[in-house]
Amino acid sequence: QVQLVERGGGSVQAGGSLILSCSASTGNTESTNYMAWFRQAPGKEREGVAVSWNGRTSTYYVDSVKGRFTIVRDIAKTTIYLQMDALKPEDTAMYYCAAAPAIRRPWLPPIPTEYIVWGQGTQVTVSA
Repeated sequence: QVQLVERGGGSVQAGGSLILSCSASTGNTESTNYMAWFRQAPGKEREGVAVSWNGRTSTYYVDSVKGRFTIVRDIAKTTIYLQMDALKPEDTAMYYCAAAPAIRRPWLPPIPTEYIVWGQGTQVTVSA
């Protein structure tokens, strides 16, 4: 089964930027047709952030990050990135990437139970 590894987390001040990466052990496979970013803060439920499909040509972002976060793909489709700009303290969370072969409604906030493969997570901390 494909494996995912996230990197790039760290601590930044509000208004700063970070780039997270999610590398797949294999590229251009059905198991990674849909790739999404989730985040979870202590005491809160895991929430979807963004999802990409159609060879990374289609994307959806939740309203809270729209205009600030962008999914970027590499040519081989083995790695996706989450470019995070204008970070806010409320963005502080453990960020996870996940993949699935099919998603019913990719145009809605990503649902954790629909994703099969998960990365280990990378912490993002934004100070006020």
